[in-house]
Amino acid sequence: MAEFPFEISPMFEGERVRKEGMFVELGGPKSLGLELVRAMAMDEIEDDKVTVIGPNLKDMEEGKTYPWAMVFNIGGELIEADLESVIERRIHDFINYCQGIMHLNQRYDVWMRISKDTAAKMDSFDSFGKAVMMLFKTELPFIEKMQVTFYTDQAEVEKKMVEAKEIFKIRDARTKNLHDEDVDVFYGCTLCQAFAPTNVCVVSPDRVSLCGAINWFDGRAAAKVDPEGPQFAIEKGELLDSNTGEYSGVNDIAVKLSSGEFSKIKLHSFFDSPHTSCGCFEVVGFYIPEVDGIGWVSREYQGMAPNGLGFSTMAGQTGGGKQIVGFLGIGVAYFYSPKFIQADGGWNRVVWIPSMLKEKIADTIPADIMDKIATENDATDIESLKAFLQSKNHPVVARWAAAEEEEEEEEEEEEEEAEEVAVAAAPMMMPAAGFQMPAMASMPMMPAGGKAGGVKITFKKAKITIEKMTIREKKE
Repeated sequence: MAEFPFEISPMFEGERVRKEGMFVELGGPKSLGLELVRAMAMDEIEDDKVTVIGPNLKDMEEGKTYPWAMVFNIGGELIEADLESVIERRIHDFINYCQGIMHLNQRYDVWMRISKDTAAKMDSFDSFGKAVMMLFKTELPFIEKMQVTFYTDQAEVEKKMVEAKEIFKIRDARTKNLHDEDVDVFYGCTLCQAFAPTNVCVVSPDRVSLCGAINWFDGRAAAKVDPEGPQFAIEKGELLDSNTGEYSGVNDIAVKLSSGEFSKIKLHSFFDSPHTSCGCFEVVGFYIPEVDGIGWVSREYQGMAPNGLGFSTMAGQTGGGKQIVGFLGIGVAYFYSPKFIQADGGWNRVVWIPSMLKEKIADTIPADIMDKIATENDATDIESLKAFLQSKNHPVVARWAAAEEEEEEEEEEEEEEAEEVAVAAAPMMMPAAGFQMPAMASMPMMPAGGKAGGVKITFKKAKITIEKMTIREKKE
C-alpha cells in the first residue's frame, strides 16, 4: 500500500522482531504496556486523527525500552460498549499485519517492538496509527469513525493504566451471575492461531478467554456484528461431565480447530484433557509433584517459582496451542470462576502464587485458604514450600498422608502376593510361549529339594515376558 512507508499484509503475522534487529521496545516485561478501545459518540471523534503524548519515534534512542499506551476511540451506528474488548483484541491482528512491527499480549500486558528497518522508513508513529485504523475500518465496516492517541510519557502511561484497569474490572464482572449451565451456546476465538495453530480457545460464562480480553458477552457481540470473524458460536451439545466441564460440542470443535490433534477439551480440568494454551495467556499454572499441589505465576512476575522456572520458560513449554498435562494457561478472570479447576480440587489445590498476583485477586481467594497459599516471600524452593504448607496445615498436606497410607497398603499387598506365588520344591510346569508374568509381582526362588534358604527375587512395577524357562536340579 503506497501511502504507508512499510508493507501491510497478513503474511507478516507471526513475524518476530528479535532483540538484535530491534530499534525500540514499547511496553513489555521491562516497562508498562497498555491498549484500550472506547466507544464514543460520533461527534466526539476526529476521524483518522493520531496524537502522540510523549517522545515520538524520532526522539527515541535505539535499543531502549519505553512505556507505551494506545487508546483508540471508535464510533458508529452499530457501536456499543460490549464491542470494546472485541475490537481491542483485533489490535493484535492488525498491528502484526505491519511489516517490522511486532505486537504481543493484550490489555495491560502489551509488548511491542519496532525493527530497525521499519523505523528507518518513518520518524513518527503517525503513519503506523493511520495504517492500523485503516485496517480496522476495512475489516470492520461498522466502525465509521476512529482516532488514536499514543502515550510514551511515563506519568501519562501510569495514569492511563489506572483508568484502564478499572474499566477492565467492570467488564470482567459482567459474567459474575451467569454460568455455563445457563446458556446453550459458548464462543470460540481463533485470533491466536497465527502463533498457535492448534489452539482452541473456548469462552464460556465460567471461563474467560486465555488472554483475559474476551468474556462470553464479548464473544456474543463479536459474532453478531462480524459473523465471518474470529469469534464464533459453539453449540454446547451434550454435557458429558459436569465436574470437568466436558461438552460434546466443545469436543467436536476441538477436533476441527486442532486438525485432529485433540479430541477432547475439559474446561475446568487441570490434568485430564485440559484446555489448550496459546501463548497470550495472562497466567500459567504448573503442577508441583513434590507437594501434589498447583502453583500459578503471572506474566508480570520476574522472579522464579519454587520449581526453579520463571514465567517465560514455563510459558514457552506450555504455549503454542498445546494441551500439556501439568501446565495450563489462563486469563486472570478465571480465578473468579466458581468452577475454577474444580475437577482437581479448586483453591484447595493451590499452593503458591506470587505476592503481586495474590494481592490482585485477593477478593476471590477463599478466606480459609488465603494464608495457607505461599508466595515468594514464604517459599523460594520445594523444601521451603513443603515446610510452609506443613506449618499452615494446607489441605494438600492431608493428601500426603493419604498417599503414604496407600503406598503402605500397596507394599503389604505386594508381600502377600509374593507369598501366594512362592515356588514350591516340586517340579514346575513349563510356561507356554509368550507367558507374561504379572506386573508388581514378588517371587521367592527356592532350590529344588525343598531346602530352606535360597534367593528371593522381587519384581516391582515390572512386566516380564518369558518365551522359555527350564529348571534343572544341579547334579553333584
